[in-house]
Amino acid sequence: MEIRHLRAFAVVARELHFGRAAELLGISAPTLTVQIQELERAVQARLLQRTKRSVALTPAGATFLAESEMALAQFDHAVDVGRRAGRGEVGAIALGYVGSAAYSGVLQDQTRRFLSRWPDVEIRARELPMDELPSLLEDGKVDVAFVRTPVNLPASLSGRVLARDRFCLALPRDHALARGDAPVPARALAGESFVVPEQHSGLQEVARRGRFTPHISAVPGSLLAVLTQVSVGASVAVVPSVLRRVIALPHVVYRDIAGAVIPSQVAAIYRRHEAAPGVRRFVTQILQTPEPKVQ
Repeated sequence: MEIRHLRAFAVVARELHFGRAAELLGISAPTLTVQIQELERAVQARLLQRTKRSVALTPAGATFLAESEMALAQFDHAVDVGRRAGRGEVGAIALGYVGSAAYSGVLQDQTRRFLSRWPDVEIRARELPMDELPSLLEDGKVDVAFVRTPVNLPASLSGRVLARDRFCLALPRDHALARGDAPVPARALAGESFVVPEQHSGLQEVARRGRFTPHISAVPGSLLAVLTQVSVGASVAVVPSVLRRVIALPHVVYRDIAGAVIPSQVAAIYRRHEAAPGVRRFVTQILQTPEPKVQ
């Protein structure tokens, strides 16, 4: 029994006329008759009562028709889903991100824009350690990752900057350097203990300008954990300036760093030779995103 047998039977059952049914199916009436006979042999039951003047469903035929219509609907749905999956219109995309990608709005902007066009694609997003994201991408466990640059990428991966920011200081409210609004010179931080986020580049540049080797007290991972350490008065931190707008923790004060801006960027990274159609659509959207300005 093949799907064509079920489809032929359903059309005959609907039309109750072999000639019209054959025409709708695009086959000859004798061919249609053979298909119905093959079907009846397969199910071992008479499905249609046929005379020279009429065609009618037998009781077994009426019962079989209901099941056939459900099977055909499921088959057609499966074919449609398969075709849409091949075009990248359904399926799932796994995103990995660091906290600053969410705080900057990059993660939300990309996912919301994508889902507005492809609402049947499931987006699965997880915050993950930044140093693990490149290998997770290479292994296929993550499809697109959002990171704070710079990050070392293997040749199989590529990236695009989606947000530009600057580094600033996060200080305990009662810290001497938290007084006033003047930018803090790098050299004034020489004797401080630093709590460091996953991206060290901001602190490295501050230490270079101030000509000191930083004393690192903790590397807790997430930016929220970093600010929590600052809030209890244990350390200071060099963090992305976007946090000034989105996280207001008790006893934390943000201050600018004196001198030239220390840039901080959020980028999307992805596989250069992506095979999955849905992920390719997501990457295309990323590549079509306008160049960002410094926030």
